Amino acid sequence: MASGDTDVIICSEALQLLGSTSITSFSDGSTAGSLCNTLYPRVKAMALGLYPWSFSLKKVQLSESSSDPTTYWSKSFTLPSDMVNGVPRKVFTSNSSGADHLTDYEIQGTELLTQESTIYVDYQATVAEGSMPSYFVTLLVYMMAWHLAEPVTDQITKADYWKNVSTGSALENNRGGYFRQATAIDGAGQSTQVLADYVLVDVR
Repeated sequence: MASGDTDVIICSEALQLLGSTSITSFSDGSTAGSLCNTLYPRVKAMALGLYPWSFSLKKVQLSESSSDPTTYWSKSFTLPSDMVNGVPRKVFTSNSSGADHLTDYEIQGTELLTQESTIYVDYQATVAEGSMPSYFVTLLVYMMAWHLAEPVTDQITKADYWKNVSTGSALENNRGGYFRQATAIDGAGQSTQVLADYVLVDVR
């Protein structure tokens, strides 16, 4: 893990790649700091949501909401507050190994509606920078360089360059570049079922 990494360090490295000055904080009064404050949370969420990174996967039992839904569904459960993209990867009625996943449910905002009385979810959680592996931090640096390039340098060509470095070209379905290397490293430690699930979702 890259225990010394922070959001400011990641953004500073991206700025250095663009030939710009590092920042000391998101609120240091600089234009770059203000840009990073706006862009970084979105880019981080995007990077986490691109792939089922092993370090971001969680399984939890949901707590039932205090108020019942007024629709067809009889039960309402509160989704985890740290969930990336706002939707779980899989929903179950049991945490037993090999349990079939539930398909009869609906997501409304931060609530999962169902007829079941017990709900577990597999989901991707947001992760603190100090708990991110180095290959993912590198991907984040490249993706921040991509998103900062045009406003910092006023050069679209630099934005295009760092986009290709980070996720490849449109012909690669944005699954190339360093992203491909990072997923290969991460995927070496995951089960074939997790990877198969990702491929099926990615094709849709």
